Amino acid sequence: MELEKLLFTKEHEWVRLEGDSAMVGITDYAQHELGDVVYVELPAPGKELKKGDPSANIESVKAVSDVFAPLSGTIGAVNPKLAANPELVNQEPYGDGFLFTMKIKQADEVKELLDHKKYEEYLRGIAGE
Repeated sequence: MELEKLLFTKEHEWVRLEGDSAMVGITDYAQHELGDVVYVELPAPGKELKKGDPSANIESVKAVSDVFAPLSGTIGAVNPKLAANPELVNQEPYGDGFLFTMKIKQADEVKELLDHKKYEEYLRGIAGE
């Protein structure tokens, strides 16, 4: 997946827009910070979320972390591969390790997401570079 086509949150979720829907996952930075993922709890399809709501939980060898909804909308499909293979989040965070899709309810929220360049700058700021 081309990272330049993704949008990002400061909470380290990524979004790939597909019309009025979005595919959502966590970034490579986030999966490195979590360590080995051992379980992923995904939202139920059809669940309504507001931007910033907890949407999923990822359990790793280090901790359990919430994943926040990057946009307001309705959960479409969840990634069925993660039930048997949660390590896909580590192995392919921008591919088969995606978490879910959602139908976007408030398109103007997309403007608040970071493009790849701004997200990289944000990461350099975290690292103190």
